[in-house]
Amino acid sequence: MSDRVLGSLATVLAVVLLTPLPVAGQAATASGLALTSWGAPDLQGIWDFRNITPLERPDEYVGRESLTDEEVAAADLAAATRAASERRTELTRERDVGLAYNQFWWDRGTSDGRTALIVDPQDGRIPYTAEGRERAQDRRASRNLPAEGPEDRSVGERCMLGFNAGPPITPGGYNQNIQIFQTPDHVVILNEMVHDARIIPMDGRPHVAKHLRQWRGDSRARWDGGTLVIETVNFYAQTSFLGSSPRTHLVERLSLVDPGTLLYEFTVEDPSTWEKPWTVQFTMKQTDAPLYEYACHEGNYGMTNLLAGARIQEKTSDGAETQSR
Repeated sequence: MSDRVLGSLATVLAVVLLTPLPVAGQAATASGLALTSWGAPDLQGIWDFRNITPLERPDEYVGRESLTDEEVAAADLAAATRAASERRTELTRERDVGLAYNQFWWDRGTSDGRTALIVDPQDGRIPYTAEGRERAQDRRASRNLPAEGPEDRSVGERCMLGFNAGPPITPGGYNQNIQIFQTPDHVVILNEMVHDARIIPMDGRPHVAKHLRQWRGDSRARWDGGTLVIETVNFYAQTSFLGSSPRTHLVERLSLVDPGTLLYEFTVEDPSTWEKPWTVQFTMKQTDAPLYEYACHEGNYGMTNLLAGARIQEKTSDGAETQSR
């Protein structure tokens, strides 16, 4: 990337970060929702999207869109104690290592009462094509193989890109928040999960050429009434979403439900991966809590240990094969 382009991006971000937030009572719609000084819906602030509702509807809830009050309470309790010290004796060694931390470090949130975040199709399931399902299964299987080098691991494990930052944004285990900044011709979505800032133009410019792939895709935003619509194309192969191809077409929608609630919705389309477009929907709550740094790449000791473990696995496997002969 040229120094001129880098300079332009730095200037845009600086302008956005220095733009003052609207003061209370500056402007508002008839419903009481705030507007920016230039009259756009004001989405600025820090938004928390903690949610333990699964993306897809589990088999035990087939045909059900909602949980009972008792099921919600049980799900919330399980999430709040899943890595508690008192429960770790119940875990296998593999599960204990997989949890990574004790309960103090997890921030999974609570159930919103639904059985799935997917709202379309109505069965709450991802409509994979045969090709897409095979691709997704291959990607999962590859993660269980000893890694020859860092390139064999995901971009999240390599501390290159975040786990829940998207696009699209999806709830995870912690650092489940974003900060939104606005100017008349740009919107910035900051996610501290590996410190990712999406600087999205809103000035009507076209997408970049199709052959130019980007880690986060190429995004453009526009207003549709009170809804911010973000369209993203030109994804890079290694930033696949659930096995999707670089041809994925993503549309995100953000709109205020009330002064403290932001509705987030995304629809993804990729005919080689899914039989039809599918849509996810959940809300985010505005918070006064700050964003905390996610210093994933302070040496990335996890990657060093992962590769060292892979070499031990190879030696153990070679010894077992020699003895079996």
